[in-house]
Amino acid sequence: MKELIRNNLENPRELEKLYRENKQDFRKAFSSLYPELGQVPVADYWYERLHYPSEDISWGSGRELVVVLVIALGAGLAAKFPAIFDLSEEYFYPRHIGFIVFPFLAAYFAWKNKLPLQQVLLLGLATSLALVFINLLPDTKNSDTLLLSCIHLLLFLWFVLGVAYAGKEWRKPEARLSYLRYNGDLLVMAALLTIAGVMLTGITIGLFSLIGLQIENFYFEYVVIFGLAAIPIIGTYLTQTNPQLVNKVSPVIAKLFSPLVLVTLVVYLVAILYSGKDPYNDREFLLLFNALLIGVMAIILFSVAETSRVTASQATTIVLLLLAALTVVVNGIALSAILFRITEWGVTPNRIAVLGGNLLILLNLLLVTGKLFRVACKKAPISDVGNSIANFLPLYTLWIIIVTFLFPLLFKFA
Repeated sequence: MKELIRNNLENPRELEKLYRENKQDFRKAFSSLYPELGQVPVADYWYERLHYPSEDISWGSGRELVVVLVIALGAGLAAKFPAIFDLSEEYFYPRHIGFIVFPFLAAYFAWKNKLPLQQVLLLGLATSLALVFINLLPDTKNSDTLLLSCIHLLLFLWFVLGVAYAGKEWRKPEARLSYLRYNGDLLVMAALLTIAGVMLTGITIGLFSLIGLQIENFYFEYVVIFGLAAIPIIGTYLTQTNPQLVNKVSPVIAKLFSPLVLVTLVVYLVAILYSGKDPYNDREFLLLFNALLIGVMAIILFSVAETSRVTASQATTIVLLLLAALTVVVNGIALSAILFRITEWGVTPNRIAVLGGNLLILLNLLLVTGKLFRVACKKAPISDVGNSIANFLPLYTLWIIIVTFLFPLLFKFA
C-alpha cells in the first residue's frame, strides 16, 4: 500500500480509489509514509483529511457492530466455561485466561483486515496448538514450568494478536510500532470503560437494594463477567472507529508519566540503599525488582511509540534518554543478582527464564538508549528509536516460545 501511495501522489483519482477500497490499510500506510514525504502539498492535504478531529462519535457500519457484539458474546461465553461445563476454576482460569481475550481480538482484526485464508489458518493453528499444549501439561502443584508456561502463554497469544493486527504488513517495523500504539490506546479506553462499568454496577446494585432485591450474585456471575470479557473488544472497536478519542490522550499520558517514573525510580534506588534490602539474598525482593524493571521498560516502549507519532521535543527526548539509561542500571543490578543466585544455588527454570528475559531487555535497552542519544544530539529522527524497538520484538517472541513450549520438556515438568 505504501508503494501504491508513493507512486500515485500525482494522481488524485487513484489515491481516492485506493482510500475507498481499503480505508484502514490506507490510513495506516499513509501515516507511516507521511514523515518521508516532506512538504508535498497533496500529502499535507491527505494528512489533514485523515487526522482531522471529528466531534461526532462513529459507530462504524451496522455489519461491523454486529460482528463486534457477536465476538464480545463469544468472549463472555468463554469466560463462563467453568460454570457451563462444570470445570474447576482453579484449573481453568490460570491456563485459559489468555484465550478469553486474545483469540477473539485476533478474530476481529482478521475480519477487519480481510486477511487471506492462509494467514487466518496459520493464526488459528498457532492458537489451537497452544490451547492443546497447555492442557496436556500435567496438573502438578508447585510446578515452576507450568507457572512459567501459563504466564508466557499470555505473551505468546499477544504476539499472535499482533500478527492479526498488522495483517499483510506484519513483517514491517511500522506495523509493529502501530501495534504498540494500539495497545496504549486500548489501555486508555479500557480504563475509561472499566470506570464507567464500576459506576454502573454500584448504581444498579444500590437501586435494586432500595426495593429489597439483592441481585449481587446474579449481577456478578453474568453481567460483570460478560462485561469484563467484552471490555477489550468494545475498547478495540472504539479506538479503531474513533481514533480521535485517544490519539491526543495517549501522548499526553506518555509525556506525564515518563518524568514521574524517572523521579520515582531515582528516589526508589536511593531508598533501597537505606532500607538494607538487596535482590541478591531476598528472592521476593528480586521478583519485585524484576516486575519493576518490566513495568518501566513497558512505559519506555509505550512512550517512544506514542512520541513517534509526532515530532518529539528536546525535553521529551532527554527525559526518555535518562529513563532508559537509569533502567539499564536497574537491569544490570537484576541481572547480576540472578547470576549470583544461579552461582550460589544452582539452575532452576525460574532463574533461567528470568536470566534470558533480563538479557533481552538489557540488549533492547542499550539499543534504545543509543538511538535516543543520537536523537538528543539531533543526529537521528525519533522514528529510528521506534524502529529499533519494533525490530527487536521477534527476539522476545522467540524467547517466549522457548519458555512456553520447551521449558516444561527440558526441565521434565518440574
